[in-house]
Amino acid sequence: MNIKRGRPRNVEAEHAILTASYNLLLEIGFGAVTVEKIAEQAQVSKATIYKWWPNKGAVVMAGFMYAISARLPIPDTGTVFEDILLHATNLSRFLTSREGEVITEIIGEGQFDAKLAAALREEYVRPRRLEARQLLMRGLERGELKRALDIELSIDLLYGPIFYRLLVTGDGLDDSIIKQLITGAFEGIKQERG
Repeated sequence: MNIKRGRPRNVEAEHAILTASYNLLLEIGFGAVTVEKIAEQAQVSKATIYKWWPNKGAVVMAGFMYAISARLPIPDTGTVFEDILLHATNLSRFLTSREGEVITEIIGEGQFDAKLAAALREEYVRPRRLEARQLLMRGLERGELKRALDIELSIDLLYGPIFYRLLVTGDGLDDSIIKQLITGAFEGIKQERG
């Protein structure tokens, strides 16, 4: 049994903190955001923030995830190819939006802040991988994918090129590129029809 200790969070204060951290992130960028600025904008004390989050990176990541949770729904079109294509397209559109630019800022800052990198992996990367896993598992159950498919490796194959283009090459990410990437990857993972 998991017993929670201490007083529960004040919902209004939590909302104010998360909203303030997200708004500041978009306005001034991760590097310029401070716990002091978040506290001032949310009209709470720094102690309140530190009571709920261990550092700036954690509260900023929580604010970011709070704001974008509805932006990346899990599709269910009836076919795994269309589900993954829609999911990857939505992810690409998000990553190339102003909000998505925050991810690249956080990835960059995470190279110098291990706690921020861990928060990014836990709060953003892991949930996206679980979504992709869910989509691929549905495809396996429907017999659309190879039975011996390595799900984790397939996730890397499908989504890795998006981040590679975004973070390494700087090449464009539009809907037609995503369709080419997903179509090419599916050649290796789809169930062959006999």
